[in-house]
Amino acid sequence: METHLAEWLKDTPDGIEAESILRKCVHCGFCTATCPTYQILGDELDSPRGRIYLIKQVVEGVEPTASTQLHLDRCLTCRNCETACPSGVQYGRLIDIGRKLVDEKVERPLGQRLLREALKTGMTTRAAFEPAMKLGQLVRPLLPAALKDKVPSKRAAGVTPTRTHQRKVLMLNGCVQPAMSPSIDAATARVLDQFEVQVLVVPRSGCCGAVKHHLNDHDGGLQDAKRNIDAWWPHIETNAVEAIVMNASGCGAMIKEYGHLLRDDVAYSAKATKISALCKDLIEYLPTLQLAQNLAQKVKRDSQKTKVAFHPPCTLQHGQQIKGVVESLLVQCGVDLQPVGDSHLCCGSAGTYSVLQPELSKELRKRKLDNLQANKPEIILSANIGCLTHLQSGTTTPVRHWIEWLDEVLIR
Repeated sequence: METHLAEWLKDTPDGIEAESILRKCVHCGFCTATCPTYQILGDELDSPRGRIYLIKQVVEGVEPTASTQLHLDRCLTCRNCETACPSGVQYGRLIDIGRKLVDEKVERPLGQRLLREALKTGMTTRAAFEPAMKLGQLVRPLLPAALKDKVPSKRAAGVTPTRTHQRKVLMLNGCVQPAMSPSIDAATARVLDQFEVQVLVVPRSGCCGAVKHHLNDHDGGLQDAKRNIDAWWPHIETNAVEAIVMNASGCGAMIKEYGHLLRDDVAYSAKATKISALCKDLIEYLPTLQLAQNLAQKVKRDSQKTKVAFHPPCTLQHGQQIKGVVESLLVQCGVDLQPVGDSHLCCGSAGTYSVLQPELSKELRKRKLDNLQANKPEIILSANIGCLTHLQSGTTTPVRHWIEWLDEVLIR
């Protein structure tokens, strides 16, 4: 796609990257068939191709409007279009640039600004989010439906391993997941402990930066990234750990971008590249433990043949391009894995999307649950805290992280 940058954007990092991405697009339209918002709304401007045209206009100097902003806001950043694109267009990076440029030129209404600021601050500050979540869980039966959807039922974390091992990995001291479902991190540590791997959680680490970055606070997202790099680096430069293991696919997708996001930062570029290379989704790391070998023999007999439906988060299958691996592990465990229609489509959670675009989010959740529950599974498994919470709010079928399920069924 021929592109001529506006003078004010030429020779800037955003301009150079945007032009490079736009020139790869041949406007073939393959992306429209895989776009969840286009399927619902039927508006070309709510498809990747339409949004690409809008961003192209902005970088070429056309003044954006509130309508431009709205169409970009409606994007889930699910990156399904990247998987479908035959030209390798890095749409996820382009939409982040486009939103940033539009927000610099189009002031949002006060209500939107306040809500976004509350999300950026409240969700990523664990000292504030965790007490609020605990209070919400305490009074959950009294909450209105809209709030109850965002507050999962409390589940005990269980025992945290205390053994030390020669093999060690880092795990994020996150913001949302430890408060909403501490059982996920605890289950991860217990499973890895069984295979003689010790989990290290550095207190100074925190939010991965995705929330701020995708809400157009790119500087805030980079500050979160730098804080994590500083917290992890002493363990990495001494080769004390062999990986940074992520059990939230959204965080993993973000941390794998650190090298790109900090490529022009002299002090952090090399460190960020190393961090991104060491970052592994949990399902990428487990095979290094030869977990799959005779796995069915390690699973409790009464847990085999459990009827399971798996929802692969967009950040896993499109963001990290990890497809079918969790499903393969579940099959090796002996479960009755059910086929799920349109498994490539987003569930509607998408970070803060379910708060900022509630109607579209609920419609996508309904479509996803209809497919997941078509064969009446006993349990729905997934790999990202946002998806788990969002899906659970629309069904009585238990929705869990796959590592929680594995932790419960492994013979000790």
